[in-house]
Amino acid sequence: MREEQQPFRDSGKGSIFRSLWSRSRAQAEEDAEDGRSVVMPVQGVKPPLQQVFRRLVMALLVLALTTFVVWVDRAGYHDNAGGTVGFLDSAYYATVTLSTTGYGDITPVSDGARLTNILVVTPLRVLFLIILVGTTLEVLTERTRHQVRVHRWRSRMRDHIVVIGYGTKGRHTVETLVGQGVSKQKIVVVDPQKQTVDAAGNDGLVGVLGDATRSDALRRAELHRASKVVVATHRDETAALVTLTARQLNKHASIVVAVREDENIPLLKQSGADTVITSSSSAGQLLGMAMTSPSASTVLEELMTYGSGLDLKERAVAKSEAGRSPRECGDLVVAVLRGGRVLDYTEPEAATLQLTDRLITVQRATSGDHAS
Repeated sequence: MREEQQPFRDSGKGSIFRSLWSRSRAQAEEDAEDGRSVVMPVQGVKPPLQQVFRRLVMALLVLALTTFVVWVDRAGYHDNAGGTVGFLDSAYYATVTLSTTGYGDITPVSDGARLTNILVVTPLRVLFLIILVGTTLEVLTERTRHQVRVHRWRSRMRDHIVVIGYGTKGRHTVETLVGQGVSKQKIVVVDPQKQTVDAAGNDGLVGVLGDATRSDALRRAELHRASKVVVATHRDETAALVTLTARQLNKHASIVVAVREDENIPLLKQSGADTVITSSSSAGQLLGMAMTSPSASTVLEELMTYGSGLDLKERAVAKSEAGRSPRECGDLVVAVLRGGRVLDYTEPEAATLQLTDRLITVQRATSGDHAS
């Protein structure tokens, strides 16, 4: 390919802490690239006023704890104004101490009070300041939090689905996958457009910004650990190069490719695609069917739109169905999968179902499917 092969990076759980403690120049460059190109799903963010109120409550709790600590050990403090140190004096001392004002009118004089100031009050002062400047620290630590999320995501990502291209075809692919029960956490989108990758993040998906014809972009999507790859690029030549790169990184994943022209199917097959879908010929067939039989076209469109009207679903043969005919099943069986072959339900070999078979059935879409 156009760049040299690079070893797959360690994505174990221990690498998260190692990378935060120490890392090489190459690891630092990889993390910086991840920060620019990997977009994690958007998380819920509390409104600003709620965040300010939460920090205010935390600061008041720290102030109350400091006041209590000083009041418990009040005998060890001296008030220059005379008299004993009461609860109000303890609150006053805690306030000026945590705010680092320190007027000096109330001071710890006993060894116990001074030790308490060192071991308890000083850490509380630091915590109080951290809470007050929490907004600034939140900005400074955003990069670290993103790095931890990316490392955690890498450590968990196995047997997932990589969708290359998040245009119309890619979006409908993801919608269908989610409708069929695939978790969004098991889908990764790769696209060269920043706006498109951000849209994938807003949809709850992990997005990788990069050129999918380059193996480093596909490595960032953990394609070498994926079980399925969908190539839905805009141009057929790009799809061929992406397929070739993906097959080089993953010899075992199932690769499905969408192209515009039928003449490119052999090229895609040679590049490593398992299934090739031609959008132009499929659209032409639908147009022809719509002209000759509009009703049949409507039914076919429902079958192709998951969660709308009728759905095509694949399922296993139930124990009660083994040894029986496909016609005796509760739903409409249109094909039988046996030993890697697809058998029409009318073929003699499919006349008797086996427990190891899988069925392609037509079922009425449920409200739950549509909501998905």
